[in-house]
Parts: sequence; structure tokens; C-alpha cells
Amino acid sequence: MNPARVDRARVEMLTDLPNIGPSLAQTLREVGVQVPADLVGRDPYDLYDELTAVTGERQDPCVLDTFISVVRFIAGEDPLPWWSYTAERKTVMAHKAEGGVN
Repeated sequence: MNPARVDRARVEMLTDLPNIGPSLAQTLREVGVQVPADLVGRDPYDLYDELTAVTGERQDPCVLDTFISVVRFIAGEDPLPWWSYTAERKTVMAHKAEGGVN
């Protein structure tokens, strides 16, 4: 859903979340997220790693950006477009590649 149109009080299904359409809702289900509440306390980077393990394929990094957006939204942040998290993801992933941790 378009972040500008998200009504936090009406978030019941995965597709009610910002940046989540039917395809990404199915992607979330692949890692055990059935309803938005399942995202509480989850780490978006771990979700991304789980998805890679489940599918056996490298995932588009934009999926990680989207995971960050919905986890942050569930944690109380404003709904933002997924690309708002691209710079953060690139920084974190570069740090991990250098042997750092989240």
C-alpha cells in the first residue's frame, strides 16, 4: 500500500502495510509472517536472510528496504516509501561485508 494512504488504525492484513502489495505479502508469508502483528520485534535483516535461505536465491535488495519499512512502521515510526531506507541498508550491508555486525 502507498505509505501516504496507510491508516495505522486499519492495519489488519499484510497488504494494509506501507509498501506491501499482494506479491510482497506472499513473500512475507514465506518467512512466517501471516499478519502485521507477526512483525513486532522482528529484525528486517534477519527476515531478509531467512527469505534467502527459504528460496535458495539471492533476493533483490529492495525487498530488504521494504522489510525495514514495515518493521519500523510496526514499531511506531511513520509510514515511509521503501526507498527511504536504501541508504541505511547500503551502509549496514557494507559494514556486514567488512566483518561487522548489525
